[in-house]
Amino acid sequence: MNVYDFDKTIFPTDCSIDFFIWCMKRHPKLCFTFAPKVVINLIKRKLGIMPEYLMQREFFCYLTLIDDFDEQIERYWDKNEKKITPWYLAQKKPDDLIISASPDCIIGPIAKRLGVNFMATEFNRKYGVFLHNLMYAQEKAQYMIDHGFPKIDHFYSDSLSDTPIALCAEKAYLVKDKARTIVDWPDLDEETLSKVYEKVDTGWSVHIDE
Repeated sequence: MNVYDFDKTIFPTDCSIDFFIWCMKRHPKLCFTFAPKVVINLIKRKLGIMPEYLMQREFFCYLTLIDDFDEQIERYWDKNEKKITPWYLAQKKPDDLIISASPDCIIGPIAKRLGVNFMATEFNRKYGVFLHNLMYAQEKAQYMIDHGFPKIDHFYSDSLSDTPIALCAEKAYLVKDKARTIVDWPDLDEETLSKVYEKVDTGWSVHIDE
């Protein structure tokens, strides 16, 4: 089985952010009612006063404001499915697993079109909350362990935050240049490990209770 991250790995950008921009163009009120909050939270995250999970959860809340979500997500993928990177389409297999931190309601429709399996962050659009932990970093590895630790032949991701699941694979690859360039996963020397520790420190250990 081959496992793939989605955003910036087999899709050149972050589909959650792209879809937010898509929705703002079709529902301009979001520019005034929600976008300023996103900017403020990004600043808080940069300053280290907001953990990753909380920034993501509050950002995903825009999905609760899209009354015609089902129509818009299909229209979004109608236009953007063609952006799936050619190298992935050339090697795609039915037992592929896409595993992504983006919400399942965004990833699910494109995974269905591709005819592959997926696991993404489970987000309740009605209440604006995570149903489980953000599917990010060590949570991806935990998901594989919880499902019997199936053999991962090849793993692809754009981010060192996915090192925990990369270590579970027979072979792992780092994807760069907006999903165009594939290189071997870097050796975990002291400098690289420091970057990994920084990226996986998301503060989510308490988020289900908050």
